[in-house]
Amino acid sequence: MTPQQLKNSILQRAIEGRLVEQRPEEGTAQDLLKDIQTEKKRLIDEKKIKKSKALPPITDEEKPFDIPEGWAWVRFVDIFEIARGGSPRPIKEFLTNDENGINWIKIGDTEIGGKYIKSTKEKIIPDGIKKSRLVKYGDLLLTNSMSYGRPYIMQTRGAIHDGWLVLSPYFEDIDKDFFYYLISSPYVKNEFANTVAGAVVKNLNKDKVKEIFIPLPPLAEQHRIVAKIEELLPLIDKYDKAYTKLTDFNTRFPEAMKKSLLQYAIQGKLVEQRADEGTAQDLLKDIQAEKKRLIDEKKIKKNKALPPITEEEIPFDIPEGWAWVRLLDIAEGGLGKTLNKSKDKGIEKPYLCSINVYWDGIKLEKVKTALFDEEAQEKYLLKKGDLLICEGGDAGRSAVWENEDEMYYQNALHRIRFHGGINPYYFLYCLELFKAQGVIEAHCKGVTIKHLVQSSLNEIIFPLPPLSEQHRIVAKLEKLLPFCNQLRSNQN
Repeated sequence: MTPQQLKNSILQRAIEGRLVEQRPEEGTAQDLLKDIQTEKKRLIDEKKIKKSKALPPITDEEKPFDIPEGWAWVRFVDIFEIARGGSPRPIKEFLTNDENGINWIKIGDTEIGGKYIKSTKEKIIPDGIKKSRLVKYGDLLLTNSMSYGRPYIMQTRGAIHDGWLVLSPYFEDIDKDFFYYLISSPYVKNEFANTVAGAVVKNLNKDKVKEIFIPLPPLAEQHRIVAKIEELLPLIDKYDKAYTKLTDFNTRFPEAMKKSLLQYAIQGKLVEQRADEGTAQDLLKDIQAEKKRLIDEKKIKKNKALPPITEEEIPFDIPEGWAWVRLLDIAEGGLGKTLNKSKDKGIEKPYLCSINVYWDGIKLEKVKTALFDEEAQEKYLLKKGDLLICEGGDAGRSAVWENEDEMYYQNALHRIRFHGGINPYYFLYCLELFKAQGVIEAHCKGVTIKHLVQSSLNEIIFPLPPLSEQHRIVAKLEKLLPFCNQLRSNQN
């Protein structure tokens, strides 16, 4: 249960007579109604208010819920004179800095969830009252524009514009705090929503508000209900803080857990090391032999030698049988084809760019096509197992090409093609962690738009496990990471 749901539940119990006990010695709502009607008649006789139109009695079938025996169902108009504010125009001509001016009450003077209006930022000259409405201490105001139906109790006097409704009690002794909480209850909020249903501009109609049914407790019970609510509100605030912390923790936990799993994986802590699986050095020798063969066969070009990895570059310890490498130590890589519609020739072929590459895979819904000549077809054709890395946009976002289908790639992507049977998903997970940790961004160039250029990608070092251990790490992650995703889905 959220803090707001808890508060709503308490307010609903309060207006249904289930929050405090009933005491027969405190009288009944009928006794209070007599006092209210007497005061209302006096105000009418003194021509301070107008006599309201008689409304039909509330039938048993119309009552929305049961209330205690000593309570009564009434309408807002039985308790309050209800009116709408008004604005002198143009308002700028009526504003004043004179300290004797009339408080000009705006919705901007309030806070959502606040209770009282005690002061205002602006004042108007007394002449402005003729086209506005004066409200007094103890009146209840309802917002009637933007977020309609928010109640406030006046603890000053002033003038209101037509963005407000004012509820002025006939009988000053009623508990205004009780009616503030009544109006804040789910029941009354729902009634307000029903009055504006279907309207283009969501404003409360004062005549419809007058007719809304409300439960009326005896006066002494109103006081006790308010006291109980205000005893509980600080506890709800404490619950709110604890709930917010828990919600924040639950929101961050799946991502934090995922980062921890990935960190454990690339530090050699997720699965055990097995001496019989050889070492990363064995794997590197096999890769070097494979690269030499491919160079000799002129299937790949010899890369420029990369600088050795220094102790200062190494961010954490790895197992004894692992090694630190740069991608081009173990793979061939490069950006895709730069497209030029006016000059490109050849056969129309599908190609990928950064909008197709996401952590959860390649999205093929928006694959574009372009002209590729024979040389480009050979150079930029993807093979199953190629790792694609976004060069710009969300730089570093990566995915593995898993298909056998013919596909090419644009210069918005780096293609990494590993040697030695390396598992591309192990390096995909490395990149995902580096992205989350800010490592990728730290290597990007540019201020407004970040680019992971080839030289920057070459600077990033990766921990390399033996081949069999790579496969076991990937298998373990693919078993555990869905739980993180499930936790994230449960929050939604």
